[in-house]
Formats: sequence, C-alpha cells, structure tokens
Amino acid sequence: MIVAVGHADLTAPAVELVQAELRDHLDRLSDGAAGLVRAGAGVPVAFGRAVRAAGRRLVVLLPTQRAVPAVLPEPDRSGAAELLTLAEEVRLLGFDPADRDARVSADERVVAAGRKVYAVWDGSPSDGTDATAHLVAFARSRGIP
Repeated sequence: MIVAVGHADLTAPAVELVQAELRDHLDRLSDGAAGLVRAGAGVPVAFGRAVRAAGRRLVVLLPTQRAVPAVLPEPDRSGAAELLTLAEEVRLLGFDPADRDARVSADERVVAAGRKVYAVWDGSPSDGTDATAHLVAFARSRGIP
C-alpha cells in the first residue's frame, strides 16, 4: 500500500496543487499498489482524489468507537464523506478521532501498513507538536521510504 500523511488545514487551491503533485508521483510508479489513508480533510482528500484519478484502489481507514463509526470533528466531516464515496474498501479502527494522540497512533498504524509514504510537510523538525514530522520520523525509523 501507498500511504499519505500531512496537514488537514489546506486551502482548496492547496488541495488541488497537492492532488496534482501526488497524481504525478503515482503515475510514475510502475506497480498498481493501492492507496491507504485515514478519513479526514486536507491531504487525505488530495491523496484520495489522486489515487482514484490514477486508476488505483483506495482504502480508507474510518474511526470507530464501541464498534460503530465515530463522529468525526467538524473540519474532517466533508473530507471523510468524499473519501468514503471514493473508497473501494473501508477499514474500521477503534480510536477517538477527537483525541490528537489517538489520531497520531492511528496514523502510525497506517504508516506501518505502507510500503511507501508520501508526506505533505513543511520539513519542520519533530518537536512533539507537529504530527507530520513525527510520522515522517516514524516511517524512516522503520525503513519505509
């Protein structure tokens, strides 16, 4: 699987630019690996669109609480709704989507399931507040490019 992580607070024009760049990267890959992303706004939406535009399968990870889909924070709802319509497969994972640490832990599971990670990130160091920097370090520590 190919995984994407990155910021959720992208503007609509930034989502379009990121989508185009991700699509370009996906088109250059010779295999037909599926894309895997956690439901949410920003980079997940750009990646989901790029994966489907590249003709690849999209797998979306959806949070659950007490064995039913969890209510996502407001900023993530429309992005998650779009991703669910694009997805060929939805996987459920128990975590609280309103809890930052739980989201980062879920993203670590997503990254660990990937063979390649695309990170939309400003390159800032991992200081405990930037989840994307943490996930890049997490992937690198496991030898995931």
